Amino acid sequence: MADSLNVPPALTGEYAFFFDLDGTLADIKPHPDQVVIPADILRVLHQLSSINHGALALISGRSMAELDQLARPYRFPLAGVHGAERRDIHGNAHIVSLPDSLIQSLTVQLTAALEHLPGTELEAKGMAFALHYRQGPQHEAVITALATSIVAAHPQLALQPGKCVVEIKPRGINKGEAIKAFMTEAPFAGRTPVFIGDDLTDESGFSAVNQAGGVSIKVGQGETCAEWRLANVASVWQWVTEVANQQQEEKIAHNNRRKHDGSLSRSL
Repeated sequence: MADSLNVPPALTGEYAFFFDLDGTLADIKPHPDQVVIPADILRVLHQLSSINHGALALISGRSMAELDQLARPYRFPLAGVHGAERRDIHGNAHIVSLPDSLIQSLTVQLTAALEHLPGTELEAKGMAFALHYRQGPQHEAVITALATSIVAAHPQLALQPGKCVVEIKPRGINKGEAIKAFMTEAPFAGRTPVFIGDDLTDESGFSAVNQAGGVSIKVGQGETCAEWRLANVASVWQWVTEVANQQQEEKIAHNNRRKHDGSLSRSL
């Protein structure tokens, strides 16, 4: 879709919320360790989760351990490493793994290759590898070629391009499949999914949400299959806060109506 997508509408009804993190809930930084979700936004997410009976999850290329650290003191359902690891509402973990021998050999190969590319960084995630080049953008072509050759040699692996990063991950793993898995489980099941993301890695999530008749929201410019758009992270914060406040007001109004109807019934 073109860059002229509209700001998403106000939401009324039963929704399940899914959020990417970097570039969506938090501004992208030169190094991943510098990223922070503001405390007031975390409180809004907690409020939104509570109103929707816990139907809110973070969906990210980061590991679940990193997501928990960034979301402290709250503990949300998660899908880390693009869905290769997932934690449901009950705290049960669902992990996709690769053979130890393959992980070890790829770690050695990638470490050696990136040593000769200043400004690049290897992030080993256990079942996936992220090849970062934000500090060495001149190496994009070499990094992409390296990752492509590795995936071509190992059919169980797949390539996932992102913003200044190329990831090598288990084949069949993506954010769309993670969202679909959540949507089969309580408290997500039966609700309309909402997914907000900013990157190529989020397109599978947008597609899954569109297929389910949900609300897909792209952050920033660029071609996308999302149906709505927010300009930047600050716009995400504003929109999410408005949605949470609106839903809170609707909940209060609903409870007041129930109390009024109950009092009226007793008086009759």
